[in-house]
Amino acid sequence: MTRYPQAVNATLERIRAAAAPHGLNLVAATLVERYDAAIAKELRASELAPGAQSIVIIGNGGGELWAALKRHVMAHPGWMNREHPLDDFTRAIVESSIAAPLRETGQRCTVVYPFMHDGRTLNFIELAKIAGLAGPSIIGIAVHPEFGPWIALRAALLVDELIDAPGTAVGFDPCPSCVPRSCVAACPVGAVSVAGGWDIPKCLAHRVEVEPDCAPRCHARIACVLGPQHTYPDDELAYHQRRALRAMKPWYDANIRR
Repeated sequence: MTRYPQAVNATLERIRAAAAPHGLNLVAATLVERYDAAIAKELRASELAPGAQSIVIIGNGGGELWAALKRHVMAHPGWMNREHPLDDFTRAIVESSIAAPLRETGQRCTVVYPFMHDGRTLNFIELAKIAGLAGPSIIGIAVHPEFGPWIALRAALLVDELIDAPGTAVGFDPCPSCVPRSCVAACPVGAVSVAGGWDIPKCLAHRVEVEPDCAPRCHARIACVLGPQHTYPDDELAYHQRRALRAMKPWYDANIRR
């Protein structure tokens, strides 16, 4: 795995400083030109923000974002009754604490979220790999050298400034050389394999039809040997599992239901 030193850039450091107190503790940047060269035209950054030169990708590792959300909920009763409480919290923080201060300096900044479905998006998985924020895994999610599978990609900022600061996960691809492969044995329905990766139909059918096995957590994800000390707390695990199942169930109904 190739590792690059973290580049020092004033704009990037301001973003990191603003994001960290809210649990958004993974930040890296790559050039629009580099990302666009690897991506289909409809998902290119230049299609969303002509003139942008760099993409700053923001994520969270471990349970710090969830802890920040819980502090926010204490100060804003009823917040968890929203349809998308964690996503709404993420947007509130990114817009008020990161994007708005950048714009006040005269910097043009277009914000894109992976959880928004308004037609403006990027390929976040590829962006994370290109920017060195995360690598691929056979369990279908991105993984980080330190935090393992306990990360999420939360936002991308398209800015005019040239910022090339890849993270420590450039070239990170841990599964082919993993010896324990404990995630494979941990899946109760055999939906994870070295050769095929994550078998979505098999996983989804089991979760819909025999949900109690996987309702509170993904056993394969829990079994990953990377970053076990950063495992999400139980209430966060259950939150993500419920929402993932709700999002995938329409596909099950259309394609799998007998």
